[in-house]
Amino acid sequence: MAPNADPDKDFPWWLVILTVTGLWLLYEMLADEVYASALRVLSKGLVITLTVAVVAYLGACAMGLGLAMMGLSRFLIVRQVARFYIEVMRGVPIIVLLLYVAFVLVPGVVAGVNALAGDEVMRTRDVPLLWRAVLALMLAYSAFLAEIFRAGLQAVDKGQIEAAMSLGLNGWQRFRHVRFPQAFRLILPPLGNDFVAMVKDSSLVAVLGISDVAQLAKVTAAGNFRYFETYNVAAFLYLVMTIGLSLLLRRFETRMRSRGRDGS
Repeated sequence: MAPNADPDKDFPWWLVILTVTGLWLLYEMLADEVYASALRVLSKGLVITLTVAVVAYLGACAMGLGLAMMGLSRFLIVRQVARFYIEVMRGVPIIVLLLYVAFVLVPGVVAGVNALAGDEVMRTRDVPLLWRAVLALMLAYSAFLAEIFRAGLQAVDKGQIEAAMSLGLNGWQRFRHVRFPQAFRLILPPLGNDFVAMVKDSSLVAVLGISDVAQLAKVTAAGNFRYFETYNVAAFLYLVMTIGLSLLLRRFETRMRSRGRDGS
């Protein structure tokens, strides 16, 4: 790479190639009866896939930020609780956590609620598998996002914080107006990467029988025995989602960087 090369200014030939290839593949799929049928069926799972990814990611961001703040607390026990949670969640495979939350944690919570109430106020089947999957992904990703938020918050220049204190800003005002905005610009790329990863990992909810793209592909292939065509369509749909989201996030990141340089 040249010493002064700027990858952001490169003409996106890779995107041109991907777009042309994608449009050609879409045309070929629509022209083939087997591919077209699989595409119609699997497209019905896009809403579930994106719903799981978006809701779980937003919840994970909220939890991750809270855990990051706990990890930076002046109280030792609060920091240790946050570290304990993060290390445990990062050490458990997501698919294992998914099954544990769906068939152990949720039934256990329901049983506990019924025991406290002294009556059967709710049943395990009242909690949809979709929301159990969302909860599992939220718990898993919150641990990874907590480390991203923590690193970003610690990267803010302490002089900025001291200047805000000298202006009389309280802790919440310093966090809202000084610390978090600067940290957010720093951590936006890894946050975007994790969101794209969440979209891909949402396919794990298929193990619970939730009708996302991956589950519909499994059921469709088992019915028509056209595994090659069906899973080609599934891969195509996931690529469209992830590459599309990556482009949107990169554009947002560029805009945030330009706003930061302008001082706004």
